[in-house]
Amino acid sequence: MKKFLVIYKSSVSARQQMANATPEQAKAGMQAWMAWAQSAGKSIVDMGAPLGDAANIVDGKPVATGSEIGGFSILQAESREALAMTLAKHPHFHMGPGAAIEVHEMLPVPGMG
Repeated sequence: MKKFLVIYKSSVSARQQMANATPEQAKAGMQAWMAWAQSAGKSIVDMGAPLGDAANIVDGKPVATGSEIGGFSILQAESREALAMTLAKHPHFHMGPGAAIEVHEMLPVPGMG
């Protein structure tokens, strides 16, 4: 099984999405994620979390960026194509215009078993 870093991208930050959601919308969103997680089953290594505002560290100081990354998960699958099938009905795609999921295969580190 290959592991993948899955990055959830959107034109609206996770912080803003959570702040603007009504209790009903928040509950419906969590139900959609949990339903997807149940269907994804053993593909989930780490469900991940929403992410706050990004910053680059420059000369030891944080500098805010305009990152579109709103969260992450770590998933496993036999291939990128198999992972795409697992992600096909992911609720993140309903987060609004510009919602996308970026996938990076996690490569083994040489000499680290």
